[in-house]
Amino acid sequence: MADHLLLLIVFSFFVSLVFTVLMRDDPREQLKFGLLLFAGFIVAAVALGWLMYPFPL
Repeated sequence: MADHLLLLIVFSFFVSLVFTVLMRDDPREQLKFGLLLFAGFIVAAVALGWLMYPFPL
């Protein structure tokens, strides 16, 4: 069974890649925007996970 964190990282990478290619034209801007978007996805997902942790299923 795959680890949830690994799946989150793979999903975030590919979504960031697609958004970056669609939204920026300059390669330098693409790299900066892509890394920022990727980090934002990871931080937001981990933060939301920790916020939901105390709530029971």
